Amino acid sequence: MPLQHLPPDARPREKLLSHGAAALSDTELLALLLRTGMAGKSVFALAQELVDTFGGLAGLLNTGASELKLIKGLGGAAKRTQLVAVLELARRAMAQQLREREIFDSPGAVKHYLQLHLAHKGHEVFAVLFLDAQNRLVAMEELFRGTLTETSVYPREVVLRALHHRASAVVLAHNHPSGSLQASTADVQLTRTLCAALGLVDVRVLDHVIVAPGGATSMAEQGLV
Repeated sequence: MPLQHLPPDARPREKLLSHGAAALSDTELLALLLRTGMAGKSVFALAQELVDTFGGLAGLLNTGASELKLIKGLGGAAKRTQLVAVLELARRAMAQQLREREIFDSPGAVKHYLQLHLAHKGHEVFAVLFLDAQNRLVAMEELFRGTLTETSVYPREVVLRALHHRASAVVLAHNHPSGSLQASTADVQLTRTLCAALGLVDVRVLDHVIVAPGGATSMAEQGLV
């Protein structure tokens, strides 16, 4: 049923204005963003399909434009760009939080921030969060892509970027497109190599976060950093 045919108290926009955004379900919020469905599929059905397909809003936010294109009803650019824009706003909001306060004031925010950046990628990416002396975010850079080993991630390049940003500390991160959140032997060895290289220029490695579509795990919390 089109939104305009619903009773006024059941329309997401009117419900939001009357009771606040928190009163809406995930499906209703998405329906409000999408605005219209398609022939044979209401906007609520389209919104529910997105929630079901990607495992809720968290999974949807970790989804790229190419995956969204596979959903019938999102083949056109308009709705996809709306959803991708929301994703980018979420990234920027989290980045602002991490720049304004010490990252370990909110460790969950760091994981969520990295998930938004890395979880949807179909190839492995190695990224670094560069931090100032107060452990606030200065910059994030994706430095390497492909199968990650000691030989494909160059410690010299990581050190040079840390010096460029005048970083006092870093958080390393990479994704596992396979979905595994377990640190491999290669992950542990790479972390040790980078800790040694960065230590020579007095830059601390605070953590190495592994990201997958289903979540993120901290190697520091596992005693591996």
